[in-house]
Amino acid sequence: MLNKLFEPARIGGLHLRNRIVMPAMMTGCGNPDGTVSEDTRAYYIERAKGGVGLIIVEATAVAPGGRSSAFLLSIYRDDFIAGLRVLSDEVHAYGAKIAIQLVHCGRQGPSKYTKQQPVAPSPIPYHGGEMPRELTLDEIEEIIENFAEAARRAKDAGFDAVEIHGAHGYLISEFLSPRVNKRSDKYGGDLSGRAALAVEVVRRTRMKVGDNFPILFRISADEYLPGGLTLNESCVIAKMLQDAGVNCINVSAATHESMDMFVQPSSAPPGCLVHLADAIKRVVDIPVITVGRIGDPLLAESILLQGKADLIAMGRALIVDPEVPKKALEGRLEEIRPCIACRHCIDKIFEKAKISCAVNASFGQEAKCPIVLTQRRKKVLVIGGGPAGLEAARVAALRGHKVIIYEREDRLGGQLRFASVPPYKQVISSLIKYYGTQVDKLGIEVHIGCKVTTELISEVKPDTVVVATGSVPIVPDIPGVQRPNVSWAMDVLAGRKEVGERTVVIGGGQVGCETADFLVTIGKKVTILEMMHDLAIDMGRFGRKVLMDRLREMNVGIHTNTTAQEITDREVLGRTDDKIIRFDAESVIIATGYRSNDELAKQLAGKITEIYVIGDCSQPRRVYNAIQEGFQVGLRI
Repeated sequence: MLNKLFEPARIGGLHLRNRIVMPAMMTGCGNPDGTVSEDTRAYYIERAKGGVGLIIVEATAVAPGGRSSAFLLSIYRDDFIAGLRVLSDEVHAYGAKIAIQLVHCGRQGPSKYTKQQPVAPSPIPYHGGEMPRELTLDEIEEIIENFAEAARRAKDAGFDAVEIHGAHGYLISEFLSPRVNKRSDKYGGDLSGRAALAVEVVRRTRMKVGDNFPILFRISADEYLPGGLTLNESCVIAKMLQDAGVNCINVSAATHESMDMFVQPSSAPPGCLVHLADAIKRVVDIPVITVGRIGDPLLAESILLQGKADLIAMGRALIVDPEVPKKALEGRLEEIRPCIACRHCIDKIFEKAKISCAVNASFGQEAKCPIVLTQRRKKVLVIGGGPAGLEAARVAALRGHKVIIYEREDRLGGQLRFASVPPYKQVISSLIKYYGTQVDKLGIEVHIGCKVTTELISEVKPDTVVVATGSVPIVPDIPGVQRPNVSWAMDVLAGRKEVGERTVVIGGGQVGCETADFLVTIGKKVTILEMMHDLAIDMGRFGRKVLMDRLREMNVGIHTNTTAQEITDREVLGRTDDKIIRFDAESVIIATGYRSNDELAKQLAGKITEIYVIGDCSQPRRVYNAIQEGFQVGLRI
C-alpha cells in the first residue's frame, strides 16, 4: 500500500532505507555552549528508532556571530566534533542516515546571543529586530570559509551529508532575496549576483568534503512577501546550485516574516507547499524534498507516485510521533498520534524556550521519561475522559496497570470535542480518534454516561484514583445572565443551543474568539465584548495572529476595554470609558472562562490512599498542560 514511500532512495552516493526525511527543526535542547546535550541525543535517537530514512539535525551555527539563541548547536570549532560524533554513531546504530544543517542566522541573530551587531547583505532590519550591519567583501569571504570548514567538521564527525540552510530569512536566504539584498557589488543586483554567495558556499564546501559527500540545500522557493524571492527565480537558482555541486534540493517556503507559510497553521491544507517542490523538480536532475503539513503516509505516497517530489519531509509529524515510519510500514496508520497544527512548538521556540509539543508529552525529554512496566500491577480508576484522563489512562495501561475510565458525557474527548468545532480546528477530532484507538488496543475498560460517586468508587475498589473531571463555565455576575436568550459557548459549539442572527459574545479569550469565528462562518453577525485591552491574550503568538486576522476579515465587531453591565431580551449594555453602549443581540453567548470542576476531588480528599487531581480539574489551562499532567501521573502510578 505504501510501496513508494518505503522504496530505498539515493542522494548522490548516499543510500536511504526509505523516502521519509526528518527535516531540521530548532529544538532549544542544546547545551548553552553549543554542544550536543543528552536531551538532543535522546530526541534524535528516538526518531532513528522510529524508522525514518534520513535525519537532518537542526540548524547548527557555522560562526559565533551566526547564532540565534542560547541553545543553538554549533560547529565552528574542531572541539565540537567529538560530541557530534557520538550523535552520528548513535543514530547510525538504528539504521538511519544523518545529515546536519549548517546556518548563519544573519540579521536574525540577536546581539543578545552573538555579542555583536547582526550582519546582513544590506542594512535592512528584520521585522521587530535590530538594525544589521552590511557585510564587507572580506567578511563574506570569511563566512564562505566558515560554511566549508563546518561541512568538513561534519564529515569528520561521521555525518553522511550536510545541508546548507538557504531558507527562512537566514543569511544565505537574505542574499537571495531582492527584498533584503540591495547590494550593488558582485553579491547583489541581478539574480546571479544575489545567488553568488550560495553558489560560492556550495563550491567551497565541495572542495573541502570531496566529490562523494552529499550536499543538500534548503531553499524558501517562495517567500510569500511583497518584493521577496519568487518561485520562478528559485527554479533558476536551483539549476545554479545543481551545477555548483548540490546533490539534493530541500524545498521549503517563507521567512519569519511570513510565518503562516513557514510553519503552517491548521487552516493551511496538508501538502500546501508541494507545488513548489514540483516546479523545482521539473528543472533539476537531482532529488527534491517536499514539506508542508505532510503527516499522513497516504498523502506522502500519493505525492511520490505523482512524481512531484522524490523524498517527503515530515517535521511536526515526527515531533508528535517518532514512530510514524514504523507504524506506517506495519500498516498501523490508525495508531499514529496526529499533529493538530496548533503551533505550540514554534511558539516555544520564539519565546527562546526549549521546544515542547502540546500532544506528545515525552518530546524533548525522551531519556528522562521512559515508559517502563510496573513492578506492582494496580487497578486504576480514571474519572473523566478528556485529554488529561485519556493520557493518564494510556500511559498507565502501557505500564501494565488495569485501567478503568468513567466518563459522565456520552462520549470521550472532554473539551477537545468543543475545541474541534470552530473553523480549521477539525483536525483536533483526529486526536480524540487516536485516543479511542489506544483505549481499544490497550484493553482499557470504559464506562460512558456514568456519573462517579463516592459509593461507586467504594464498589470498584481501585488502588489508585485519577480525578480528571475537567472544568465548568464561570457564571459572571451580570444582571440578566439567566435569561432564555443567553447560552454558554460550549453548548453552542456542541450544537445544543441555536443562536439568532445578531449575537453578542461576552468574553474575548480564545474560547470566545473561536466561538465568534464559528458563528460568523455560518452567517451570523457577531460582536465580541472583552473587558481586557486585547483579545485572545491566552493564546500562543502565531495561532492568535491567524485568528485575529480572520475575525477582522469577517467583520466581527470587536470592543475591548468593555464590560457587560446588563443583558436584556434584545440587547447587551456595555460600559467603556464611563459610557454605556447598547449592542443589539438576539442571542448572547457567555465565554468568560472556566473554573475547576473539583467537587468530587474535594469529597475524596483523605479517603483514597493514592489519588491524583489533574488537568482542568486542578486548574483550567491548555491541552498541553492536561496531556503533560496525564503523562506524568501515568508514569508515577
